[in-house]
Amino acid sequence: MKLLLSKPVSAGIFLSYKCSSECKHCMYACSPAWNADWISKRELETVLVQLASSILSSPMGPDRVGINYGLHFTGGEPFLNFELLVEGVEMAERFGIPSIFVETNSFWCSDDGDVREKFMRLRKVGLDGVLVSVNPFILEQVPFERTARAIKVGMEIFGGNVIVYQEFFRRQFEWLSIKGRLPFEEYLRRASVDSLRFVELIPMGRAAYSLGYLFRRFPARHFFGESCRDSLTRDWHAHIDNYCNYMTGYCGGLSLGDARELDSICEGIDLEEHPILECLVTDLEKLYNLGVEEFGYTERGEGYISKCHLCLDIRKHIVQKTEEFKELRPREFYFHLAKTMKLTRNPSS
Repeated sequence: MKLLLSKPVSAGIFLSYKCSSECKHCMYACSPAWNADWISKRELETVLVQLASSILSSPMGPDRVGINYGLHFTGGEPFLNFELLVEGVEMAERFGIPSIFVETNSFWCSDDGDVREKFMRLRKVGLDGVLVSVNPFILEQVPFERTARAIKVGMEIFGGNVIVYQEFFRRQFEWLSIKGRLPFEEYLRRASVDSLRFVELIPMGRAAYSLGYLFRRFPARHFFGESCRDSLTRDWHAHIDNYCNYMTGYCGGLSLGDARELDSICEGIDLEEHPILECLVTDLEKLYNLGVEEFGYTERGEGYISKCHLCLDIRKHIVQKTEEFKELRPREFYFHLAKTMKLTRNPSS
């Protein structure tokens, strides 16, 4: 049986998993501890050639940007390697890819002049816009003044092509007169847990462990009968990492193949050669049984906050037992995730 996919109409490219921050909600377990392993220029070019024919522009036009449109450069933090970012934008522009933007946590925005110079240089080589991440998890890592500076200068250079993700938190942090960084527990004290309903807090990746106390938990059987087929076959917001793993559905550590051979992937993935994927597109119970019967997986007594948490926990266990599943890549993702495995206690308890 083959899993059929369409080429992506929007995508993000990781320059690296290395980041200046180690945010509690990161789906890809990015942190300063990763080896940079920057995507090579040759591989980046090959990937962009594969994407050029399918990426669609924002409905507002090829020079406008939107979260789930066009192509974005991300990670990790792309501004840790500014020259590579510039070259990537130049390539994407050369290949006629529309709606190009970059995602940043603004850690580097300590001076108006430097921010203006970098944004202007990127605009000159073809960058259409910028997404500035704003949320309580970034606030723990990056002084709010730097985030505000990225937004202010970004609007000078890119106008309406600055995506403030999310505007609710920018306004809230201004209203709270926040200066510098703020620990997450202090944020909850000052702003209340109710504010988190405005975060697109996807219960997977690092969040499943570091923020698990914010969610209701369920036993594994609660998620039996569920499939991930729709997420794995969607054609929007796919990601390609610096190892050229093709990832859909925000699923860190789950590769559908080598993005340098994207046409081949879209012709169909042989599920007999990818048993983990076969389980996921069929029934999560099948993955659970594989983990228990073949690799000695033990169900977490405290339960799981989502089907993604259950899937991730089983995959993490399997990776520690074997290297046989080529879809469980990059393996480093699982080992970096394990470093933040301890559940965070509810600060209000």
